[in-house]
Amino acid sequence: MSGFWFEELTVGRVVEAATRRTVTETDNVLFTTMTMNPQPLHLDAEFAASTEFGKPLVNSMFTVALVVGLAVPELTLGTTIANLGFSGIEFPKPVFAGDTIHVVTEVVEARPSSSRPDAGVVTFRHEGINQRDEVVCRATRAAFMRRRPA
Repeated sequence: MSGFWFEELTVGRVVEAATRRTVTETDNVLFTTMTMNPQPLHLDAEFAASTEFGKPLVNSMFTVALVVGLAVPELTLGTTIANLGFSGIEFPKPVFAGDTIHVVTEVVEARPSSSRPDAGVVTFRHEGINQRDEVVCRATRAAFMRRRPA
């Protein structure tokens, strides 16, 4: 396991994911069609060309999934019990095929579990940032995290 235990996830801790990912057109088309989303803004280049974006947008649900996923190896791999929910997701800038995303995560809240002595609840603020240093996604996520074994 390379993820942090609850005790290591102190408020204010910042973790930068080592892996970056360039988003491809295939990523966008596959994710959009697998999730049954017929939005032409993601799938129809001619339609998208007529919008203010001028080309297809990457599905925002793919973007948030990528941002959380990129954070896993350094942050929560093997130490998460479950995601509890998202209290906020924002997309300040669009993502297009060819954009390369990296992730910086801050621990914004941490408390011991009131129901399980072997766990705690940690709130993360993930920021997905493109190659132009623009924030393309902010996601605030609560996770149920394992405590370090005795």
